[in-house]
Amino acid sequence: MTEIAIHRRGLMLVLSSPSGAGKTTLSRRLLDSDPEIEMSVSATTRKPRPGEVEGKDYFFLDTEDFGIMRNRGEFLESAKVFGNYYGTPKKPVEDALARGRDVLFDIDWQGTQQLDESAPEDLVKVFILPPSAQELEKRLERRAQDPADIVAARMAKASDEISHYQEYEYIIINDDVDRAFAELQAILRAERLRRRRLTGLSNFVKQLREAL
Repeated sequence: MTEIAIHRRGLMLVLSSPSGAGKTTLSRRLLDSDPEIEMSVSATTRKPRPGEVEGKDYFFLDTEDFGIMRNRGEFLESAKVFGNYYGTPKKPVEDALARGRDVLFDIDWQGTQQLDESAPEDLVKVFILPPSAQELEKRLERRAQDPADIVAARMAKASDEISHYQEYEYIIINDDVDRAFAELQAILRAERLRRRRLTGLSNFVKQLREAL
């Protein structure tokens, strides 16, 4: 049977979570398995790290250019983190959505609030929770990337981050990464079928009715 292709507008999929809940793992699996979704590329004023590529990892800007773009309203969201500015350029995202491409965002609740103000109709918000505080701490320790004081700081910050779960439409408790990933895929499949995203639906229905 021939697959019927109806053009749709892409969506912005936000994944947020406290550090260690598995957001990065789920993001990578989704990007590796789904050809219709791409990662949002942020702009930043920090210097490139070894191996980072302009336009792929980040758009690297100086502080003056970043400020000009922000004042012109050219960012969907922006923030200052550890002395550097970060923001999501609006045009590449809007171009991708118009082509029917989905865009994945790995941002915190503050960035999500800004996206909700600038593009609520395109936004799908998913919050990833750990199964327990004990498991979250174990995951942070197993990563062996941070010293004990940083792990403690991340644990302290997690409570505040988790308090914003009610601002998200979907909640995934990541006690098993395969099950969590299946739930994320189910959310994405359902959201892609929303009538308001199917920009080619009215023409399809018109042709269908004329043929009856």
